[in-house]
Amino acid sequence: MAIALQAHRQLSGRASKLQARKRNQSSRRSMASKPGPLTRWPWQDLGNYKYALLAPFAARSTYRFVTSGSEERDLVSFFVLPVLLLRLLYSQLWITVSRHQTARSKHRIVTKSLDFDQVDRERNWDDQIILTALLFYAVNAALPLAQGLPWWNSKGLVITALLHVGPVEFLYYWFHRALHHHYLYSRYHSHHHASIVTEPITSVIHPFAEELVYFTLFAIPLLTMVATSTASVAVTNGYLIYIDFMNYLGHCNFELVPKCLFDVFPPLKYLMYTPSFHSLHHTQFRSNYSLFMPLYDHLYGTVDKSSDDLYERTLHGRGDAAPDVVHLTHLAAPESLFHLRLGFASLASAPLAVASLGDWAARPLAAVASLAGRTFRSEANRLGNLTIETWVVPRYTSQVIAIDSMKREIYTSKESVYGVSRLIEKAVADAEASGARVLTLGLLNQSYELNRNGELYVIRKPSLKTKIVDGTSLAVAAVLHMIPEGTKDVLLLGNANKMSLVLTSALCERETQVQMVDKDLHESLKQQLRPEMHKYLNLSCSYSSKVWLLGDGVKDEEQRKAQEGVHLVPYSQFPPRMIRDDCVYHSTPALVVPDSLENLHACEDWLPRRVMSAWRAAGVVHALEKWDAHECGGRVTGVGKAWRAALAHGFRPYDRHISAPAAPAAAI
Repeated sequence: MAIALQAHRQLSGRASKLQARKRNQSSRRSMASKPGPLTRWPWQDLGNYKYALLAPFAARSTYRFVTSGSEERDLVSFFVLPVLLLRLLYSQLWITVSRHQTARSKHRIVTKSLDFDQVDRERNWDDQIILTALLFYAVNAALPLAQGLPWWNSKGLVITALLHVGPVEFLYYWFHRALHHHYLYSRYHSHHHASIVTEPITSVIHPFAEELVYFTLFAIPLLTMVATSTASVAVTNGYLIYIDFMNYLGHCNFELVPKCLFDVFPPLKYLMYTPSFHSLHHTQFRSNYSLFMPLYDHLYGTVDKSSDDLYERTLHGRGDAAPDVVHLTHLAAPESLFHLRLGFASLASAPLAVASLGDWAARPLAAVASLAGRTFRSEANRLGNLTIETWVVPRYTSQVIAIDSMKREIYTSKESVYGVSRLIEKAVADAEASGARVLTLGLLNQSYELNRNGELYVIRKPSLKTKIVDGTSLAVAAVLHMIPEGTKDVLLLGNANKMSLVLTSALCERETQVQMVDKDLHESLKQQLRPEMHKYLNLSCSYSSKVWLLGDGVKDEEQRKAQEGVHLVPYSQFPPRMIRDDCVYHSTPALVVPDSLENLHACEDWLPRRVMSAWRAAGVVHALEKWDAHECGGRVTGVGKAWRAALAHGFRPYDRHISAPAAPAAAI
């Protein structure tokens, strides 16, 4: 499986240009409804190369700082780059915390769902940080008074505070009201308001011209400090951090400002807004216009009357909604940590392909996550009245699986197996306590060596109300759908396990000849299948079949024996390594989710958008059908039964070589 993990990078790499093109098209479509002048950012087409714009300025300031004497060093210019990096990290922390909180839902303000369009629209949230850095470099170079500033000046702090409360907040309030006039709204501000459900980074998503006005307003205190010789490094950069903090606070979509602050100092309600206060501006549009201080909304009568009530209700919390389905997964690789919904939003919204980040960045963070000692909630979705949550076991594949000299997968130690098994068992108990009706086991969490495909937990607790579903039936059905029509024989490769057994049984029922080159696999299947099926099992030395079914443990040498044009269909949870350009690689078993599935804005591992692994989808179908039985160990729901139920509930077959076809239920 560790080898197989390399395949998703190949698969995603081939599609990355197409994905980027689609995201750019989506971004252009999601700009203001009638884009006005200077809507586009100057570096919009540069992608991440936009950071190269900072290189000459950063190099110049660093060189001058290093070569100058202690009294001649310009701290403001030198600290532009470190502050930029700090703000990027700080912004990402806000994203992670916000998404973690909204997945829990207790203090969530707006309960509507996010979608991929919003993620694409907000992927350039760092533009304003880059613009700030460029302007700081420019002003510092152009104004001698902005050079050689001291660390601290208390007069500058007072000036900044007074000017922010006065001119900045006042002018912003009226400018913001002007932006809601239909002429400016349609050309500029509608881009920001396209996000009804806000995230911290929504606060900085504006057309370029609109952002320039905001920068002009925020420059009032900064330039005044420079002009009066009261500027300092700490106050200048502290003002930037204050703006970031208040921006992100107001758009985080969960209430976190404690009521005791307003009880101790009642006037604070006029000087500091709350997330619930500003959320009403995004849902009602014609109220709560203030920047950070509701003072001017109170003065001019534009406060939404429900502001206080919404604050009280969201702060008190609505209670965590009990999940109906829990999907228990784990990190496929160290870099999967960045790909989680709680990680980098732009990475999570595309198939897993972040090898460029390198293990140097991913492994230390993944190791820290492994010390957590318990699963954590990563995602929450809704399908009709069904609440679906994804929980993550803080372990990644290579912590449990290693590859020996013969390229066989082995478990690293009994301790690692025992440790992961305990984490899963604790998650099963937590799911039971939360009232979950179904728990699905994703990736290695359903390994036979860990828990006998989930059966261990049923044996230990026969009264378990939460149904354990390993998803074998629906996964097999998805594999059968990908096999080209008219296929008379297939070559089965991989290890003997429950998937290979149920898949072979289904093929025999279709009177398809199953060729095998592994004697142990052949004997294992022959012993477990009914005698009347044995005539369809063939032990062979030939690799001539036009359709290969690839399970766990398939070696590269075996793939090289395939003839040109062979269809390689995985029945493993992990994709095979794609080493043949002349063969047809199919997707791992998966389905396109129903259009009504809400709050899905992250990709599941290497699968594309709005595509769910068959094992995960099986739990959703199980809950929708209200089946009162486990599917784990030797228990099987039924391939045809699971397939028909999935189609009936709006799931559609998926194969990356076929564009979401609608296969007839009778085909399985």
